[in-house]
Amino acid sequence: MAETRKNAIPPPPDRRPGRLADTEHVVIDEAGRVVLPVRFRKALGIRGRTELVASLEGDAVRLRTVEAALERLRAIARRRRRDGGNVVDAFIAQRGAD
Repeated sequence: MAETRKNAIPPPPDRRPGRLADTEHVVIDEAGRVVLPVRFRKALGIRGRTELVASLEGDAVRLRTVEAALERLRAIARRRRRDGGNVVDAFIAQRGAD
């Protein structure tokens, strides 16, 4: 059974053999711009001028919406929280003790 993902990208209308549903061929112009396919923008809720966060991951560039990047950071912070309390309060308490 196919994996169901939040914001799953719909398959392209021309399903050629060997083509992945979440893969598109794009071109970078002389100014370094790339146009994201409309189905990618729709899947991510990107409309008009939208700021994205770009990161280099090995041999790939990953683009995230600012909201998605913030949620990722929040998830990391939640996992690293030791006592489940407020991280800011714990930091202030630690600084006060120092």
